[in-house]
Amino acid sequence: MLLKYVRVLLLASVLGGLCSCAQVNTTARSSLPAVGPVAAGGPTPSTENIRKDIPVPAEPAQIPAPTIFALPLPVQRQMPTRIALLLPLRSEALGRAANVVRAGFMTAHERENEQGLSVTIVETSETVQDVLSGYNAATLNHDIVVGPLSRTGVTAIVQGGAVGKPTIALGQLDMSGDVGLMLPQQMLVIGLSIDDEARQIANWAHTDHPAGKAFSISTGTAWQRRAAKAFADEWQRGGAQLEAMELGTAGGFLSASGLLQLRKRIETEKPAFLFVALDAAQTRQLREAIGTDTVMYGTSQLNPYALPDWATAERIPDMNGVRLVDMPWQLQPDHPAVLLYPRLAVNPDQRRSADLERLYALGIDAYRIAREIALKRTQFEIDGVTGKLKIDLYRNAARFERTEVPAIYQDGIVAPLPGW
Repeated sequence: MLLKYVRVLLLASVLGGLCSCAQVNTTARSSLPAVGPVAAGGPTPSTENIRKDIPVPAEPAQIPAPTIFALPLPVQRQMPTRIALLLPLRSEALGRAANVVRAGFMTAHERENEQGLSVTIVETSETVQDVLSGYNAATLNHDIVVGPLSRTGVTAIVQGGAVGKPTIALGQLDMSGDVGLMLPQQMLVIGLSIDDEARQIANWAHTDHPAGKAFSISTGTAWQRRAAKAFADEWQRGGAQLEAMELGTAGGFLSASGLLQLRKRIETEKPAFLFVALDAAQTRQLREAIGTDTVMYGTSQLNPYALPDWATAERIPDMNGVRLVDMPWQLQPDHPAVLLYPRLAVNPDQRRSADLERLYALGIDAYRIAREIALKRTQFEIDGVTGKLKIDLYRNAARFERTEVPAIYQDGIVAPLPGW
């Protein structure tokens, strides 16, 4: 009988503990019920098993409210936009240029300190198959692809038609073939282009000489032929007159007989200006042969020095009055974007390459464009280090326009025209 009574007491104790725990877990504040008097006529509880050495508080003890800790909600981290920079870093011919573009791109990435963008370098050679393989791999694991750099690489990707991610091509399309190529909707071509410079010069010259006749001068060099053709197409769009002449070369110098013939034609036909698709050394030779009376326009190749080197460079007074276009990185040391980014690192005793400086600037602007695309912007403008940039995405096809800075030779050095 006693054993049965003990079991009943133990069971009551356990059940009472569970009820007490349940009450604490479901109520912010709780107290034990007060012990009331025994009802009259009710049974008197047994006191045989009650210890009398335990003091009984005058007031019922209060159970402290449980401490509630606010657990932080899990942070929904947004995955960074993944950018693949596709460059021919394993190419002997293009490796140096690719390294400079990479330096400009990563300089902009570090300077902007973007937390939401990650950059992966994808190395290729210059072969078409390697470029295509690298591009296809990059599109699988990245959101934006920047590259390739070469004309053949860009053309191969366009011909392949497998542009499934936003792609910022750093080269130009090879349009030498007879078949016209249409840019895929998600491809933006931002490569530096002598052809685009020639078209800009044609519009500039048309403003200065709306009714004049132009002479276009070039040699058989590929880039000069492209520039001369681009200028001619733009200049003649409105019916303006043009005479195109290609001079021979020997040992790096323009043909003396060709220069003599050109001089006679200038004296006879008196063109309003010359467009010279030549480099700076050839243009100096041309000026020496024909004089300085005829106005000349040319591309950025008429600016042979990097901007920092003009401070110590020998002046070229026989180029005074020659007009050209070039990028802010090469002309405007006080331009806001030019001030923002450090110069390409070179050895102290090494002369900077003007063309490599331009490629470094291309890398900077390529990153800035990629950042805007990562922000889902489809129409925007950038006052870039390579020029004033206008981008229009996903309207049938992506459109890109770069306007460079008009400049002129003054006191033997290149200076930007006022207002730019």
